[in-house]
Amino acid sequence: MKVEQITIFLENQSGRLADVASILAAAGVNIRALSLADSADFGILRLIVNDTDKASQVLKTEGFTVAKTEVVGVEVPDRPGGLAEILNAMKANQVNVEYMYAFVHKSAVNATIIFRFDDPERAIACLQHAGIKILQGEDLYSI
Repeated sequence: MKVEQITIFLENQSGRLADVASILAAAGVNIRALSLADSADFGILRLIVNDTDKASQVLKTEGFTVAKTEVVGVEVPDRPGGLAEILNAMKANQVNVEYMYAFVHKSAVNATIIFRFDDPERAIACLQHAGIKILQGEDLYSI
């Protein structure tokens, strides 16, 4: 039920994000979701892609520092309160959210949220108990 995400550490220089996007495009890797955080010296780019192994390989070949992380993809109704339901289930079970990012599907019926939890197994059990749909990697790659 977990999804593989790649994390790329970027120097805080103009054009580095474009370099990553171009390298992945040339390799035929499709970016499905992303999050970018920065500080004064570096950025952390988190990606859900259709081929994590290939993406990691080509980026490492080009000199980027890349790591793989397991995250949880959750489908949530695209309406007020959809996120609150998930977060309240986590709160009730004392599961911490380390970070998250979201995107809306073209249909606008549902949204997808990518979570990194401090205890993914417990989080998955809580989500299942609450009746929240957890996405498989294939679900995310085809959105």
